[in-house]
Amino acid sequence: MAKEKGYTKRVETSATGTAERTIQTKDVETDLLFGKKNYIYILSGIGLIFLGMVLMSGGHMPSPDVWDESLIYSPIRITVAPMLILAGLVVNVYAVFVKK
Repeated sequence: MAKEKGYTKRVETSATGTAERTIQTKDVETDLLFGKKNYIYILSGIGLIFLGMVLMSGGHMPSPDVWDESLIYSPIRITVAPMLILAGLVVNVYAVFVKK
């Protein structure tokens, strides 16, 4: 007869004295909430958001006394960077909903 998993616990009872009770335990495997593919998508989405933020911050003015509109209102800052940030958010939403 194979021994079952569990352990024995002595229990004091007032009427009968001592009794032994076997408590069964289960081995439970816990899975991660997301799979490897999900985490890759999440990291790539965060990378896109970070890249968009870096592009939006841009460079600096050559001289603090000169206002150069081409640096401030460049297409990279006003179109490409926000599109990268939105793409990163879309990738992260997709990463949450895709199956393992």
